[in-house]
Amino acid sequence: MAKKIPQILREIKKVKVPEINYAFNKNISYSQLSIYSTCPHRWGLRYRDGYKVFEPSIHAVFGTALHVTLQEYLTVLYEESKAAADRLDSETTLKNSIRDEYQNFYDKNKKIHFSNAAELAEFYEDGMNIINYVRKKSSTYFSKRGWYLVGCEMPLVLKPTKNISNVLFGGFLDVVFYHEPTNTIKILDIKTSTRGWGDKDKKDDVKTSQLVLYKKFFAEQYNFPIDNIEVEYFITRRKLYDGGDFPQKRIQEFKPAAGKVKINKSTQLLETFINDTFNSDGTFKMHELEKKPSPSNCRFCQYKDNPDLCNKNEEVKKQFTFY
Repeated sequence: MAKKIPQILREIKKVKVPEINYAFNKNISYSQLSIYSTCPHRWGLRYRDGYKVFEPSIHAVFGTALHVTLQEYLTVLYEESKAAADRLDSETTLKNSIRDEYQNFYDKNKKIHFSNAAELAEFYEDGMNIINYVRKKSSTYFSKRGWYLVGCEMPLVLKPTKNISNVLFGGFLDVVFYHEPTNTIKILDIKTSTRGWGDKDKKDDVKTSQLVLYKKFFAEQYNFPIDNIEVEYFITRRKLYDGGDFPQKRIQEFKPAAGKVKINKSTQLLETFINDTFNSDGTFKMHELEKKPSPSNCRFCQYKDNPDLCNKNEEVKKQFTFY
């Protein structure tokens, strides 16, 4: 017998999320904020000036495929039963998702391959190791006692600032749960990682601001008490270290600080980005944006080998002999 859906969930599901009119609205996202924080000039080249460079990645393919597979499992787990979720053919779901996403990237990459059969097979095997671990440990990570699945890929679309009406923040929440006994919402963000997050990742204010902002915007869009919203990163490990004193887990849980101080700090981070890049009427500011050259920033920049767009890469090479 299915559980009766709490009234608050019915109200949340009734909320009509506005659509972004790309002919009129400017759309910003957490990924844009992340790029801007790394290097404003890089953000400007890509999003303002139109120098978009498509870079296919097996890690992006794997991330999308694992999200699809885990979200399907969790949906059946909460809406039906653990037995039904365990009966899912997750092997085929993951395999087909990797294939379809790779095909999508391949087509966008002018039909040039960016991986090979051996690497795809390795990532598939890694993904199944994660899926099988979640199956085995599902009760450890996903309690059903008083918990309901609100949804997967729940949309967020709203004005991040009152000063500019046609700049909208858009995003999707990987998984959202509701705990009826405590009237608590839990926003879970699934991250794929090779070996998990270290202290540097956990202390990165820009990285953790994603869920902090999602918490703030969920409260605003769905009219839910912000103090009753929890956020958590569900980090999957593709690889485990050999040896060690303690056995490693495939899953790493991390709850970032998300109180008032952190919310204010993340909000200020976003407002600084918006105020530096947009005029009050929503048009782009055309001033020169700051360049932030460093070994890590320049090494992974799409424009590092184009001195006409950015000449800082050569300076970094001369300054850091190990680059």
